[in-house]
This record gives sequence, C-alpha cells and structure tokens, in this order.
Amino acid sequence: MLNGIWLGLLTVAALMAGATGRLAGMTDGAIQGANTAVTVSLGLIGVMALWLGILRLAEQAGLVTSLARLLQPALRRLFPEIPSGHPALGSMVLNIAANALGLTNAATPMGLRAMRDLQRLNPRPDTATDAMCTFLAINTGSVQLIPVTAIAVLAAHGSRNPTWIVGATLVATACSSLTGLLVVKVAGKLPWFRTAAPTTEPQAAQPADAPSALEPQELTTPPRALGWLGRCGLAVLVLCFAGFALQATLHPPTGTEAGLASAPVALRALNALSLVALPFLLVMIPVHAAFRGVSVHEHFVAGAKEGFDTAVRIIPYLVAMLVAIGCLRGAGGIEGLTRWLEPALNAVGYPAELVPMTLLRPLTGSGTLAAFTDLVKTHGADSLLARMGGTLFGSTETTFYVIAVYFGSIGIRRTRHAVLAGLAADAAGAITAVAVCRALA
Repeated sequence: MLNGIWLGLLTVAALMAGATGRLAGMTDGAIQGANTAVTVSLGLIGVMALWLGILRLAEQAGLVTSLARLLQPALRRLFPEIPSGHPALGSMVLNIAANALGLTNAATPMGLRAMRDLQRLNPRPDTATDAMCTFLAINTGSVQLIPVTAIAVLAAHGSRNPTWIVGATLVATACSSLTGLLVVKVAGKLPWFRTAAPTTEPQAAQPADAPSALEPQELTTPPRALGWLGRCGLAVLVLCFAGFALQATLHPPTGTEAGLASAPVALRALNALSLVALPFLLVMIPVHAAFRGVSVHEHFVAGAKEGFDTAVRIIPYLVAMLVAIGCLRGAGGIEGLTRWLEPALNAVGYPAELVPMTLLRPLTGSGTLAAFTDLVKTHGADSLLARMGGTLFGSTETTFYVIAVYFGSIGIRRTRHAVLAGLAADAAGAITAVAVCRALA
C-alpha cells in the first residue's frame, strides 16, 4: 500500500503542477522535502543516542521486563503473538506513556526500540507483523493527556481559556485510537492483508540480562538483587521528585504557558508530571541500574551507539516520504483538494476552513502547525474554529512520518494494513474533534 501511495503522491503532484503551471514549485518542494528529511534525521541523533542509552540501562537493570510482566494481562489482548515477558512489551509501554505525557523527544526513541524488539520476532524481516501494525495504530492515535503545543498556540494569541480543548482532545484522541485499533484488528484478518504461515519459529523471549545480536555481548552482565540500601536510596529519590512535582503544581515555574498557569489544579498537576517525568527518568534509571551492579557508563554508551545507527538508517525512508509530500504541496495539491472537497464537506457540516489542517495532519506535523496557527490568527483564539483546530491537532499523530521513521528504522517494505489503520484513526479524530467541539460550544 505504501508503494502505491508514494507513487500516487508523485504522479498527482506532477499532473497538478503541469496543469497549473507550478512545476517550479513542485521542484522546490521536492528539494525542500529532501533537505528537511536529512535535517530531521540528523537532529534525531542526539535524542536517539540519549534515550536508547537510557533504555539500555533500563533493560540491563530488569526494569523493561518487569514492566512488561506487570502489564501482561492488558498487553496480552492487544499483542497476543508476543511471548510473555518479552522486552518489546516494556518498550511499547514506555513509548505509549511518553506519548500520553507529551514527551515526544523520549517517545520516538522508545518507539524505535520497541520496533527493533518486535523485529526480532519477525520471520519475514521485510514485512510488518500484526504486532507492528497494532503498535503503529496506537502511535497514530497518540492519546495525549495535555495537548501542550495547541494550548501554547492559543495562549500566545490571546485566548482567555486555552485549556478549553483539553477535554475535547481527550475524547477525540480516544476515538481515534479506538478506531485505529478496531481497523487494524479487522483488516489483519482480510485475505489481501493476511500473511502466509511462518516458515520459521519466532525467537523466544529474551530475559533482561540476555545479550542481543545488535548489542556488544561483552558489556552484558546479569544484574544483582536490589538490597536494602538500594531500596532506601530509590525511595528517597522518588520522594524528592514527588516534592518537585507538588511544587510545580502549586507554583508553576516561570515560562509555563499562560493557560496552564491559571488552569485548575488537576491540569496543573498533569503539566507538572510532564515537567518532572524526563528528569526523573534520566536520574532514576541509571541510579537503579547502578544499585543493581550494572556498569552504567559502558551500557549507556552501547545503547547510544545503537541510537546513532538508527537515526542514520531512517534517512532514505524519510527522504522518500517527505519528497513526495513536498512535491504535492509545491504543486498546489492541498489547495486543489480543499477546493474540490469544500462543497461536499459543507453539506455534512464539516467546516471547510479545517480542510487544509485535516489533509496535512497525516502528512506533516510542521505544516499542520502552520495551518493551525494561521487559523487562529484569522478567526481568533477563542473562536469555535480555533478550538476545533486545536482539538484536531492534538487528536492524532503524523501517520506517514511515523510509518516512515518506525518501519524505515528496521527495513520494513511491506506495511500491510498499517497505513489503512493510521488513516482511519486520522479521519475518526478529525470527525470527533468537530462533533465534540460543537457539542461543548
């Protein structure tokens, strides 16, 4: 499916550019897309190295496997094909939690590590498994507790109540996630998406202290039991960060968005949790690993090397996708589709002003943010259209970017029903955003 979509984007862009005399714009869009792909990939190197180093420590200390076992009953229903206690389950939980808290810098490396773990169970390295498609559907739905970026845009443009969209976004993103999961489970059973019976048995679950084929075996040592000193030290650390979160809730730090600073205590508490989460993980995981006898520096460096390799590996996949998207935008494809769809959408009550955002959301995050900002400037930060746009922005992720990065990192060429599930989640999120905002207005 991804091959057809990519070729279709290029073909439609070329035809539209020729018909409208925007061939130069298409060329500029292709070049800009290629440059953006490389910039994004290289920009990920530092973040990837940091978080995959931290994840390596969490794995060696047994945290990832313990988390997977703790949530095994819930994960078993979503991923029945993954063996109990497999590290992929823990990595996926960490990714989902980071997305929910709005920690995108941490969520992407954790998601890429989860895909690497899932690939170890894949009997066909070039074809997405059911578990991979399900994980992509969850990432596309991207449940968020606080849509911080949308709130910041509304607050920056003078909204009196920028946090109004929080409840609407929760409803919309829940609907998009459930729709993505439903489609991915149903579509996986259809004949044209079904895969043949595997010819090889998947690997058994690896314990947290087992070396992987992708990591230096000489650095792997079994963790020792956590003694009373370690338990006391970790308890003190947890209490300290709980105090930091309480302080950030009662006295929001300087620089906090105006809307969140004056929000109810519950929302300020969620924001404080987001602020404290990254520093807590950066300290808690290495300290826990050290108490368990793990050589923290050596293992962090080993994980960081994996992050560097992964960030470089996704460059060709991002170039391919962002060049096609850039060609379509440069050729005026988004504007043309907006004009073509406007009569039909007006007939069903979907605001035509939201069409550019709706079409851009699966393609480009920066383009969607620009369209949302323009919508707020044009119609006012407290207008119903601005609130619909903010809810839409926070209800889903950028489907094609997620697919290009996640599948590109492990060399998946046959995406099966992942694209269909992602686009279904996008559509459900957009429709629900409009409906919920109308109901709450």
